[in-house]
Amino acid sequence: MSRWLAVVPLVVLVALAALFIGWSLKRDPSVKPDALVGQPVPETVLPMLTGSEAGPGHVDLKTAGVGKPMLINVFASWCAPCRVEHPKLMALKAQGVAVVGVAWKDDPADTRAFLDELGDPYSMVLVDRDGRAGLDLGITGAPETFAVDAMGNVVAKFSGPLVEDAEVERLVAALQAPARPLPTATRR
Repeated sequence: MSRWLAVVPLVVLVALAALFIGWSLKRDPSVKPDALVGQPVPETVLPMLTGSEAGPGHVDLKTAGVGKPMLINVFASWCAPCRVEHPKLMALKAQGVAVVGVAWKDDPADTRAFLDELGDPYSMVLVDRDGRAGLDLGITGAPETFAVDAMGNVVAKFSGPLVEDAEVERLVAALQAPARPLPTATRR
C-alpha cells in the first residue's frame, strides 16, 4: 500500500507535464494581446518627469494628449530594445507626432540620464515607478506603443521595439484615421 502512495506524486507530475505540453503545442507565440484596442485609455494619474525628479505635477494618462491624437510609448532606461527603437521615436517627433512617454519601473534620475544621452522624443514623460500604469495598460513588457485618438480611445497597439517602418506607419495611420461618426437617432 505504501508503495502505491509513493507513486501517486509521480503520476500527478506526469499528468501536469502532459497538460502543459498539450497547451504549449496549441498556443501561437506570435499572438500578442491587444485587449485595450477599441477601449478608452485607463484613467491613471502619474507624476510628470521634472528634471530628474517625479512631480510635483501629475497628469491623467487618458487626457495627456489634450484632446489630440497621440502615441503612448512605455519605455525604461534599463530596456535594451528601448534604445533600439529610440531613433524611430526621434523621427516621429521631427514629423510632429505627439508621443507621451511612460517611464515604466524606472528611477526618474535614470530616465533623465537616458533621455539626455539619446535625446528626448516625448512631448511629456510620465513616471510609472511602481508599474501601476503598466498593469492598467495590460503591457507584457517594455517597450510597447499605443496609438490613441483625440477621444482617448486606443486605436492600435504594438508590442516590442518600433524598428520596422511598416509598424511605425501603421500606428501613425491609425492616429490619422477619421473618427467614426456618432450614432444618430432615427425618426419612427
